[in-house]
Amino acid sequence: MIRADDLRDRLVARIDATAFTAHGLHVRSGDEVAEYRWTPDVREEIHSVSKSVCTLAARFAVAEGLVGLDEPAGAIAPELAAGAHTTLRRLLSMTSGIDFPWSATMMTDWPDVAAEFLSRPSRGPVFQYSNASTYTAMALLAHRVGDVAAFLEPRLFAPLGLEGLEWRRCTHGRILAGEGLSLRTEEMSRLGALLRDRGVWNGRRVIPAEGADAVHSAWVDTGGDTDGYRRYAQGAWDGPGPAWRLHGAYGQLVIVTGDTVVAISADDHLGADAVAAYAAEIAAS
Repeated sequence: MIRADDLRDRLVARIDATAFTAHGLHVRSGDEVAEYRWTPDVREEIHSVSKSVCTLAARFAVAEGLVGLDEPAGAIAPELAAGAHTTLRRLLSMTSGIDFPWSATMMTDWPDVAAEFLSRPSRGPVFQYSNASTYTAMALLAHRVGDVAAFLEPRLFAPLGLEGLEWRRCTHGRILAGEGLSLRTEEMSRLGALLRDRGVWNGRRVIPAEGADAVHSAWVDTGGDTDGYRRYAQGAWDGPGPAWRLHGAYGQLVIVTGDTVVAISADDHLGADAVAAYAAEIAAS
């Protein structure tokens, strides 16, 4: 039995035993692949896994000289962020220090979430995880690259073979950024493989290695005390164990350790951490 098959079978057995509400599983171990489905293979909302895609968008723009990660927001978009000194780096790493926690009505509570976010004071480089931070980063980036999804189409989506993607938008026409993108389980695993291989997909350089690595490097301390939540980069969490992962609400997971990528689509928020820990444990063994 090849390694990818073995990892898949062990994960399926654990998921079935724990009644975790998984929809799909895709495993890459080196060049080997294996998959399993509990529900029809359709594109589903990947929630915060999309934050890594936003970081890649910013890194493409940096590589092309269109924006600087440490430019003040007010310099990137004066009409949106007059006087604001936070940066894309701070926004993508959730360390702007601007107090703006997530809420279910975030996108409808204010006329413009990005303008509201940037109008608030900063407490310094303090970590606070919030969809508003990623949304604001992409609102700023759009001032330099135009529509972010369109900017990514020839640079990321087409090279990965991701056609006809839908990314939900706010009333201003901007992508929701930290959520709203839909992918199949196997398509999520392509993103994981691109990051695992430092920006290379199918032997082709898609993005500079530094840009791909940014998603899961330069860790910042979150103040958390639970394995898998102590450090965050620019889209990825450090852990569980030796792995790092992209983690969206309701169990959307891309877990990477060594040469292994495990992608899971699900509808089970509370059970996701245990499944991620088991996947990381067996992938590292």
